[in-house]
Amino acid sequence: MNRGTKSWIVYASLLVLFWGVWGAFSSEPNSRYGYPNEMIYIIWAFTMLIPAYFAMRGHTFDRRPVAAGYGLVAGLTGAGGQLLLFYALSNGPAYLIFPVVSLSPVVTVVMAMALLRERINRLALIGVVAALAAIVLFSIPSSKDDSDSNGPWLLMAVLICVAWGVQAFCMRKAAVVGVNDATTFGWMTISGLLLVPVAFVMMGDFPSDAPWQAPALTAVTQVLNAVGALFLVMALSRGKATVVAPVTNALAPVLTIVLSLAVYQRLPNVWGTLGIVLALAGSTLMVYSDEKSGESAVAPGAVDDGADVRPAPQTS
Repeated sequence: MNRGTKSWIVYASLLVLFWGVWGAFSSEPNSRYGYPNEMIYIIWAFTMLIPAYFAMRGHTFDRRPVAAGYGLVAGLTGAGGQLLLFYALSNGPAYLIFPVVSLSPVVTVVMAMALLRERINRLALIGVVAALAAIVLFSIPSSKDDSDSNGPWLLMAVLICVAWGVQAFCMRKAAVVGVNDATTFGWMTISGLLLVPVAFVMMGDFPSDAPWQAPALTAVTQVLNAVGALFLVMALSRGKATVVAPVTNALAPVLTIVLSLAVYQRLPNVWGTLGIVLALAGSTLMVYSDEKSGESAVAPGAVDDGADVRPAPQTS
């Protein structure tokens, strides 16, 4: 494997590991201790400072307007979508909301093909379709709940889907125009913190009666989420958005299901089992196709990791 052109696979794999583990335990603070989702968001926003600190060490913060623009859009669409998801879930059924939200890679793929002129061959296209189908199947629960299916939840789910699709595209676009990974993640961290007051307003009262285990467990799980977000930025700066977005969104739930089976003894339903097969098959096809093409997708903004790739000159 060419280290310079295929290093996205390493960061995508780390992303799947961190987000897969996070997905298996992320609901514990709320389900076990009744910890408010808005408070979980607030703690997540501050945990972003940890990987941001390590990402910025030894790297120059890009002060160009283009860096701030793509970084803020990526951050606000990601964090804003998360806050909107909390509100949507309080108004509509999760078993219908998550399949809609999970289609965000479609938005990323379409934008990358139309605006970045990323090419995708027939074999990779089959893999993308299989991965997207797997993502939807993972979102189908074993049994439907009694949530009210009427209301504005569908529009909110569509907005979240678009927001997260745009977020991934902006990460890739920032790298293409020469913004380094650390700067993009730095602006994403700032964006998440900017929405902390909004989360407080949505929450209403501070959960003063919550046991210490709730914020502690939240902090541990959300660090995994935050570090995974950094790996997503790094993967998208080194690989095509048309491949990275579907691969990571399909494989992370596979690890989550495996861990849930091992820890909670939860067997996946028939849709989840089919989703695992499609996710593994689709991701294998996309990675194999990318390997076979031999085409470098490393963007100028990617931090040099052994290849002859250097960040574009930056001006203050």
